[in-house]
Amino acid sequence: MTHAYRTHTCGALRVADVSSSVRLSGWVHRKRDHGGVLFVDLRDHHGLTQLVAAAGSEHLATLDALRLESVVTIDGEVVAREAGTINPNLPTGEIEVRVRGVTVQSAAAELPLPVAADTDYPEEIRLKYRYLDLRRERLHRNIMLRSKVIASLRQRMIAQGFTEFQTPILTASSPEGARDFLVPSRMHPGKFYALPQAPQMFKQLLMVAGFDRYFQIAPCFRDEDARADRSPGEFYQLDFEMSFVTQDDVFQAIEPVLGGVFEEFASWNRETPWSVTPTPFPRIPYAESMLRYGNDKPDLRNPLIIADVTAHFCGGGFGVFSRMIEGGAVVRAVPAPGAGLKARSFFDGMNDWARGEGWAGLGYINFKSGEAAGPIAKNLEADRVAAIVAQMGLGPDDGVFFACDQAPRAARLAGQARTKVGTDLGLIEQNAYRFCWIVDFPMYEADEDTGRIDFSHNPFSMPQGELEALETKNPLEILAYQYDIVCNGTELSSGAIRNHRPDIMYKAFEIAGYTQAQVDREFAGMINAFKFGAPPHGGSAPGVDRIVMLLADEPNIREVVVFPMNQKAEDLMMNAPSEVSEKQLRELSIRLAGDPAK
Repeated sequence: MTHAYRTHTCGALRVADVSSSVRLSGWVHRKRDHGGVLFVDLRDHHGLTQLVAAAGSEHLATLDALRLESVVTIDGEVVAREAGTINPNLPTGEIEVRVRGVTVQSAAAELPLPVAADTDYPEEIRLKYRYLDLRRERLHRNIMLRSKVIASLRQRMIAQGFTEFQTPILTASSPEGARDFLVPSRMHPGKFYALPQAPQMFKQLLMVAGFDRYFQIAPCFRDEDARADRSPGEFYQLDFEMSFVTQDDVFQAIEPVLGGVFEEFASWNRETPWSVTPTPFPRIPYAESMLRYGNDKPDLRNPLIIADVTAHFCGGGFGVFSRMIEGGAVVRAVPAPGAGLKARSFFDGMNDWARGEGWAGLGYINFKSGEAAGPIAKNLEADRVAAIVAQMGLGPDDGVFFACDQAPRAARLAGQARTKVGTDLGLIEQNAYRFCWIVDFPMYEADEDTGRIDFSHNPFSMPQGELEALETKNPLEILAYQYDIVCNGTELSSGAIRNHRPDIMYKAFEIAGYTQAQVDREFAGMINAFKFGAPPHGGSAPGVDRIVMLLADEPNIREVVVFPMNQKAEDLMMNAPSEVSEKQLRELSIRLAGDPAK
């Protein structure tokens, strides 16, 4: 008995099926009229098959009258294409199906955006009609990649000895982190649940409960503004935690998972597979990363290394820098290999770019056949210029750019300039995924305005040196067992070895201005649990959306999320957020601001 809708999918038929009677169902993807013979590409989830409707047949008339994206069921015979019409880029490209019957399952209305073309359409149209957008080949492929990546992550975690657990979606609001999404309670008027920003508390409590290795493909909810690499509202992460581990143990457990997934999908829809950093991944201390790369998420595909050249300008002839250094500034230098062969407009253009980004400017020296030129070279002593050349290993036709400011700002400008110089000079390594760990983050930082000491990264991390360090060291010199995993300049996740001892936690929070009573009140669930015996534990949570974005080589995370919101955190397709009825509000004991008292 023939299936009601299909004997084969639209990606299944091959030369071996020639002369077979088949039934296919799918969407009318394209139509082409060649001298009265109608060719139709029929598409389903699995692929495309070319249909042929003979001139003058009723089937030609039926298909010709349909708009693109109408859904049809086709009965027909598989025939071999003539040699000159074979499509080598299509798995079904050696055959076509001669139409013998057409059943229209659903006729399409006029389309608000084309499916067959990969034309870039405005975001509002794409998101309002996301179900049409997802029919397009690139989006469809990305979402399938996402599914396969998640399946691979899950299998690899299980192979590493992790067990999957689900943690609550309705939980308590957290005083730390980003802004919560709140959910009013009908049963407890005036009280609210919060959607979890991450399963952080729960996964640590699972370790206290005695489960050794936890993981979850976890949904997380944060009321944050959108960015190219961050969805507004919700995202997914590979959340994991381990007991009785050091930082090295965490790295050794997750590197084969991440490295393996990237190696597995490095060839996804590419003729040439991308290379992946072999394990173990490089480890870069935070302070070194800020100095050498200008940020804590370095793109190691860029070979340029920033250098501190403050000493060569201190008291020197270039008065602008010399005076700024007296006020506490530093000078960071970014090499530009071969830039001396370019016109002066390249250097002036970099200076204009810096000003356009809100900076005062970007100094430079350009070398042509070893001769230094530019405003700095005219004023800085020759021996100082030679010392910069020697320190940085500059060649006779290289250039170098300088950022002079207070250390954090100089690092930021130098980091941005490093990226632009590397890109503009074509130095960025292509077809590669370059991983690294950023380690040894400072435990605390001082507020620039008030000088108040606060946590710099994660308040629940174990300080290096533990209680002794907290009691004896300058807080700004204490490092923490905190780490980030970075790929191609994108932070995939932060993680830490956790502070599992109440005495160390009380002291750590005391330095940041918290009383013991505040800790007991605001972090009651965790601190109380730790009082009943907690194992040393640590973990991390690489972002699934960002992993897929990198593997798909997409510039925006929206392209790898099935139903994303727009930049204003609106779901244009479902019209969310939306108003609710007065009845619903009354059930929740909520009155909107401005409502008259009732």
